[in-house]
Amino acid sequence: MNEQPGYLLVVEDIPNILELIDTTLKFKGGYRVVTAHNGEEALEAIRQERPALVITDILMPKMDGFSLVHRLRLDPETRNIPVVFLSATYVAPEDKTFAALIGATRFLEKPIDIDQFMGTIAELLIQEAPVPSEPMKELEFYEGYRKRIKIKLDQKNKQILRIERLLPTISEEEKPSFISSLHATISERDEIQLHLDQVNDRIESYIKSE
Repeated sequence: MNEQPGYLLVVEDIPNILELIDTTLKFKGGYRVVTAHNGEEALEAIRQERPALVITDILMPKMDGFSLVHRLRLDPETRNIPVVFLSATYVAPEDKTFAALIGATRFLEKPIDIDQFMGTIAELLIQEAPVPSEPMKELEFYEGYRKRIKIKLDQKNKQILRIERLLPTISEEEKPSFISSLHATISERDEIQLHLDQVNDRIESYIKSE
């Protein structure tokens, strides 16, 4: 059983993925785990008790993983908490570069390779805490963040158009899975659009305050 002090904070909005990670860490690794469904819930958990490690999705409602890590790095009290990003959406090389720039410790793509995942967690927990680096400046963060979001939004819109064009051409047996995929992609697109609107507001407010 794991004897590492502190707990692991898992931040994920998709219930079955959250359950898989939670169960795997508890029963395969013997870790104490606390879960949250978005960045806001994660910050509240961290205010109550500092975790040994944060494992977080990127695309989430209310506050996503990019914003969560940026907030953690701004605070000297949480700046050196290791953070592992898990993502199926933000997986381009530029996304991973941005994740590293804002302070993510590791980046793993979904679907999760359990052995790789558990090995990464064990490795980070035995390492010495990283020396806190200077957090990215606010405007620099939001401009980089906006660029990543705009690209993902464009990709989701193109994906939606492709599925809509295919629907009239496929068999009735195939339609349910395509419709389900369409609804999921629209939901992700709307979530990304909401984050983009919020980032645009932040940038506008920042510029006005200067």
